[in-house]
Amino acid sequence: MSLPYQFGMLMASYVHQRCHLCGVNYSQKIFSEPTSNRHHKSHHYKNFLKPLKRFDTGVLCEACHNAIAWLPKRFELVINRDNLPVYPASLYQHPIDAVIRRFKFNEDMTQLPVLVHLIQQLSRPYGCHSSNTIILPMPTTKPRLKRRGFDPVSVLVPYLSKHWGIPIWQGVVRVDDSDSQRGLSRIERLNNLNGAFVVTKPMPKKRILLFDDVVTTGATMTALANAIVHTWTPPIRKSHNMPQLQGFCLAYRHINGDNRFKSETNDRDV
Repeated sequence: MSLPYQFGMLMASYVHQRCHLCGVNYSQKIFSEPTSNRHHKSHHYKNFLKPLKRFDTGVLCEACHNAIAWLPKRFELVINRDNLPVYPASLYQHPIDAVIRRFKFNEDMTQLPVLVHLIQQLSRPYGCHSSNTIILPMPTTKPRLKRRGFDPVSVLVPYLSKHWGIPIWQGVVRVDDSDSQRGLSRIERLNNLNGAFVVTKPMPKKRILLFDDVVTTGATMTALANAIVHTWTPPIRKSHNMPQLQGFCLAYRHINGDNRFKSETNDRDV
């Protein structure tokens, strides 16, 4: 993690005392005394002052946190005659969509604390730990990195790695440098991504967690997963020897009329 991003998070955590979405003072929004209790210090009031652990990161106020669609049901992508479960932290809708756009396309580092807050809502997958699992962030290309100036996913993934205690593995490169996927259908995206990813290093673990910022049609994550599956060469190529893949993202952007995804419960058991 580069120094500018670390410094930005430090400033956000210890200097910026307001909700990063609404701008309301965090302590006033969360801990302000109810009108009925202003002259009565009761046991209930003391409990009211206790922060709620689920959103006590100093980033959002209670109202803004509760306004976000957290942890929607998982969906599945088809890869190599199998399914890849994908778990979003939230839906790509207001206010998260605006936060992601400002961070992703304008390199607005003031949005980083909110995105880290999203990451912290993702539970570590059952049975996954540092000795049997790696996190694979969505790769980008050097020309795309040069055009944009930074890689949003590479900025975010260290926070996910720290949150779960699982190492990052970057043994896949993207070689296509295709144009933006925005506005394309799923078929167009899949065609656009044919041969886009190349595995360049031996996979050190069998369990691989794919991570991207936003999933829309799932074409990019499907292409990445297929590259891993097609490269996997165990001694005996049987289903129980194949890599165990799961996908994770900050937000899922649903397209009206798109019923490809098989919606499941939010169970993370492998």
